[in-house]
Amino acid sequence: MYVAFDDTDSLTGMCTTFLLTEMVEALRDFDLIGLPRLVRLNPAVPWKTRGNGALCLRVGRGAGNMKLIGRSEDDPIYCHARQAKEVDADEVLGRAYAVLKRWSRIDEDASPGLVVTKRSPRPWVYWSAVRGVVEKEKVEKELEVIGALRKELAGGRGVIGATAALSWRPRDRTYEILVYRAMENWGKKRLVNEQDVAALDSRFPGTFNNYDFAANKMVIAPHSPCPVLFGIRGESTDELVEAMASLGSETKARWLLFLSNQGTDDHIIRRWKELRPMSSYEVQGQVVAGPRSIQGGHVLFSLQWSRRAPPLECAVYEPAKGFRGAVRRLQVGDRIRVMGELRDDPRSLNIEKLEVIALAPLVKKLSNPICSVCGKSMQSLGREAGYRCRRCGAKAKPSEAVRVQIARELQVGWYEPPVSARRHLSKPIKRMAPC
Repeated sequence: MYVAFDDTDSLTGMCTTFLLTEMVEALRDFDLIGLPRLVRLNPAVPWKTRGNGALCLRVGRGAGNMKLIGRSEDDPIYCHARQAKEVDADEVLGRAYAVLKRWSRIDEDASPGLVVTKRSPRPWVYWSAVRGVVEKEKVEKELEVIGALRKELAGGRGVIGATAALSWRPRDRTYEILVYRAMENWGKKRLVNEQDVAALDSRFPGTFNNYDFAANKMVIAPHSPCPVLFGIRGESTDELVEAMASLGSETKARWLLFLSNQGTDDHIIRRWKELRPMSSYEVQGQVVAGPRSIQGGHVLFSLQWSRRAPPLECAVYEPAKGFRGAVRRLQVGDRIRVMGELRDDPRSLNIEKLEVIALAPLVKKLSNPICSVCGKSMQSLGREAGYRCRRCGAKAKPSEAVRVQIARELQVGWYEPPVSARRHLSKPIKRMAPC
């Protein structure tokens, strides 16, 4: 029996992942089948709270190996490898709905949706929700087809995200271990040893997005007054448990492992006929203008991706910090690949990651041509007009000036923003297979 929900938190507090731990407690007399899922959806939708994450878990009567995947206060949480027997859908729905009503921030614009089902929706729901905007009516029809039960509060927009989480069939996957605070500490300053966090990358190389060494700050702890103490992402559940244990911190009241699509680039559309706002794309082309800095420290440049279309304005914003340095070293003629979100006003592709495919030669003029008759330096006749000898009148072409090719400061390869400026779904370069 799958249980999925979304849109329960607000900008001022709560966390949908914490609500999942409450679901686990409410369904304790059932068995967890596999890891709970934390599924991030389209980061471009304007009505998201923070990370636009939907949650899903599966309960039943378990079979096969048991694995420790969490702890709530002093009680261990296990999951089973597979299901041996189903449980009653109405009972699961009733318990889950009670948790949803208790914790959802509906007085702060949350619009929760809950889905309970024996069958998974088709994968199109996930791919539509992670790369675009999905109409609720289409999702409701999909739920009718599979015979799912659902509950809604305050409009039930969360049904869309819940259904998308249910329909995710991983092509790529990562894991996250989330640690929660004791309730009496909610809203207070978080106490996590920063030196321990800075050591995560070297001690546990399968983890990622832990510490921003450029800004000297940890990234694993949120800044909102939500129940989360910190979260570590990585490639191995065993390594994540070790990484969590290595951190000195305030009381760890709960912790839980999640299967996730974070760091997968699932939101990037690679094959497209046209670019539409509120989606993220991979675009390849040639730099035709810029880069140029504008007020606020942002950097813009223009990319020609098609002979039949106008150049695409690309933007790298000030929070990207050092990443702007690589962008500023681009020049006209460079061939690059960019990934980012297309915004409508002003129309621009906001870059999340950039690959330099080929560099245009950087040539510097050393001197005017030397007259072959007089042996004297010739005079310029103006831009692209060539040269003439002052003494004998001999002429030379613009190409005959003495030039030398200069090594570029930029190199072929991938570039990305610092850790604190990356999106949940953006795949870190360290996870990308070498070409």
